[in-house]
Amino acid sequence: MDYSRFSTLHITRRGPDNSVLDIQMKARNGKLPTAGHAGHADLAEIWRDVSADATVRCAVLRGEGLGFSGGGDLALVQEIASDFEVRSRVWKEARDLVYNIINCDKPIVSAMHGPAVGAGLVAGMLADISIAAKDAKIVDGHTRLGVAAGDHAAIVWPLLCGMAKAKYYLLLCEPISGAEAERIGLVSLAVDSDALLPKAYEVADRLALGSQSAIRWTKYSLNNWLRQAGPTFDTSLALEFMGFAGPDVKEGIDSLRERRAPKF
Repeated sequence: MDYSRFSTLHITRRGPDNSVLDIQMKARNGKLPTAGHAGHADLAEIWRDVSADATVRCAVLRGEGLGFSGGGDLALVQEIASDFEVRSRVWKEARDLVYNIINCDKPIVSAMHGPAVGAGLVAGMLADISIAAKDAKIVDGHTRLGVAAGDHAAIVWPLLCGMAKAKYYLLLCEPISGAEAERIGLVSLAVDSDALLPKAYEVADRLALGSQSAIRWTKYSLNNWLRQAGPTFDTSLALEFMGFAGPDVKEGIDSLRERRAPKF
């Protein structure tokens, strides 16, 4: 499998018989990984290759630089809001990102540090084992931008942490630390920052050494809970992208660029 086509991802092998694929989202300007045109497409498509690669038993997803992921590049967000063709293409990528992770037959471990927002957060939350640094900052920022929380939240947050907590954090765009995310069940584990990557690799190695048929079939069965929620996700994603054609997103973009509270 040739992973070199994924220009925004740094991909290496490690673990037992090099069967663990280490996927690092590259930081832009040495700061945070952000999803521009290429980054959004890469993050959606990589999971098809992971699933098809017979030499891979597990994948670890992590971020480079100051955090796990910094959300969508504002230039891309502006294009989504103003260009129907771009909006249609990114809608399909956003849909594929969620379903490709759900349908990937290999277990995925996420290691989240610093800010975790946007498309990266989608993959981080949908990973089979999600591990966060205790001081990580998880934010679903959709309603702050002026669009519905459509990327992944409706399909998995209520299942992970319950409807009351999901509504609180999603409607208010309230940041949540890794420690609190573990307390409410939003992530699998929260660990000290210096233990994050060693723990993620430890979990990945254990998965790589286990019975592959048993692990993959268990994942497939459990993910039927998410497949059942597919119509809910499809609705949320459609409403998010309908919002990109509406008036509120312009104020959301402007307020982020100007670093001020939005005035909807």
